[in-house]
Amino acid sequence: MDRLRDPEHGCDWDRAQTFATIAPYTIEEAYEVADAIARDDMAELKEELGDLLFQVVFHARMAEELGLFDFDAVADAIADKMEARHPHIFAASDAANAETDRETRWENLKAQERAKKGAESAMDGIARALPALLRAEKLQKRAAREGFDWPDPRGPAEKLAEETQELDEALEADKLEEAGDLLFSAVNLVRAYGIAAEDALRVANDKFERRFRGMESIQGGSLSGLSLEQQEVLWQEVKRSERGKTT
Repeated sequence: MDRLRDPEHGCDWDRAQTFATIAPYTIEEAYEVADAIARDDMAELKEELGDLLFQVVFHARMAEELGLFDFDAVADAIADKMEARHPHIFAASDAANAETDRETRWENLKAQERAKKGAESAMDGIARALPALLRAEKLQKRAAREGFDWPDPRGPAEKLAEETQELDEALEADKLEEAGDLLFSAVNLVRAYGIAAEDALRVANDKFERRFRGMESIQGGSLSGLSLEQQEVLWQEVKRSERGKTT
């Protein structure tokens, strides 16, 4: 990275990058790591982890050039954080083991970290750049820890029905906001069942893609020349085929 960013002999593209211009690539590489894991492709995972590590090195190098921190400081910081968040492992005193609920202990430690950073709200520290579904879930979980949550799935289910009606009745100028409310409520409902919205939607996306490809395979090509009714027949055929494979 030192050579890539060298002012005289480095790569023009690498030298021109900033934290902001590199950030989208960092996000993309993280998703590619997740994709390799989802496909259980360990050879690809090795490569993608390298790509993601390169992003960390890139950001650390730019920070070092600005006199902010370097890669070693990044590694030291995460090591210190993990030690602080695992007192039951690293602390010398048995008192660290008094709190047996691992999730509660973890959240309490993170809350202490936010307080040290001057957090003013329970919502502080939830990154705006997170995928929208994941951020919605984190906001809801943070609110739930403050007691602002329904006791069972019936509440969010009724709210989802309410938001569906409001979207249907909304003026055109208000539909974006109402659609967001509906999606937020859907995340809340699946969270009430202990399901991560990102995971659930990823499964649904994969299923839809698989079935659509199955329709194309049966048709032998594009579906664009078929009527919706004809496409529905193919869709149902693919579904029946899948059910047959599981019985």
